[in-house]
Amino acid sequence: MKKPGIAVYVLFTVMALLLSGCGNDKADPPSGADMSHEEQSYEKQQTEPEGKEDSDTGERISGEEPRKMLQLKIADTAVEVAWEDNESVEALEKLCEEEPLTIQMSMYGGFEQVGPIGTGLPSNDVQTTTRSGDIVLYSGDQIVAFYGSNSWDYTMLGHITDQDTEGMTKLLGNGDVTITISMDKEKEKTFEKGDRYYDEDRRIENGDRMG
Repeated sequence: MKKPGIAVYVLFTVMALLLSGCGNDKADPPSGADMSHEEQSYEKQQTEPEGKEDSDTGERISGEEPRKMLQLKIADTAVEVAWEDNESVEALEKLCEEEPLTIQMSMYGGFEQVGPIGTGLPSNDVQTTTRSGDIVLYSGDQIVAFYGSNSWDYTMLGHITDQDTEGMTKLLGNGDVTITISMDKEKEKTFEKGDRYYDEDRRIENGDRMG
């Protein structure tokens, strides 16, 4: 009987090396060229923070420009207002950029005070049922502040958030007052597209489609 030759020994050695190599093989991660457009976009979103970096401070800054907020005083009382994000409020902001806007108000109907702005503002009047604390634009050139309720065609400007009906009645229900609207230099708010600072459900019920 013949002994195995050198060829058989070499064959077994090659097979052993092949089996050992298969156990250690690992798939390489796909390169950018192998990734789909969607996969590359997702990876970019996960690795890059939003906004730009300030070259001096190294801090991230928002892509939206901050807008100064309006401040409202009824007589000598400052009140918090959730202003609408619309053309009327933007025009009101521009009107108050140089100096505060002072409006002499007059009581009307036992539920509101109304006063002339002195100029016309963009308006988008819709049938609205107001409530205490609402601030609206009437007829394009008058501002109305409510301590009661009324239904009419208005453009919504905002809502006083830190006063209930009793508080609004104390501020507006005891004689004519003067209101002052100014730019708040200390507060800033970055507005994103589609922001709303009012009661969405009630605006929808009233058919308000202001944008």
